[in-house]
Formats: sequence, C-alpha cells, structure tokens
Amino acid sequence: MIYERFRYGDLVTNRYRCTSCGNLTRFDVVETTSIRSFHHYSVGGELSVEEPEVIAHSVESVSCRWCGHGRGVEVLPESE
Repeated sequence: MIYERFRYGDLVTNRYRCTSCGNLTRFDVVETTSIRSFHHYSVGGELSVEEPEVIAHSVESVSCRWCGHGRGVEVLPESE
C-alpha cells in the first residue's frame, strides 16, 4: 500500500496550556477527522492513496497529561 504523504502538523492548529499546573507541552487530545481521498489500485492489486482532503475535523476533548484532567486546559492565542 502506498500513501501520499499527509502531514499531521498541517491539521493541528491549537496550542494548549493547563491553568492548574502550568503545563504547555503534554496533552491527551481526542479528535475526529474525516478525509476524502482518491484510491487507485494497480492492475497487480497494489493500492495507492492520493489527494487527501480534510473535509471535517473536530477536537472532542483535551486533558493535561501531568494533572490528568481537562478542567484547567485552555487554548492559547496564536500570538503565544
């Protein structure tokens, strides 16, 4: 199976901060993503997945890896 490279970093747009402990680096993020792509099978049966396009993306929950809860997690403004 051959995949066109899909960069996860292009999808991630938010940075987080835990107001309880000050964590800026470790979070458990549950998210759902729907991607439309072109599947091309060769005559020999090898799959090539091309042209991935994100059609829906949502963040379900974010929790602090250090504290273990998401009550104090906030989204940082892009300038920080």
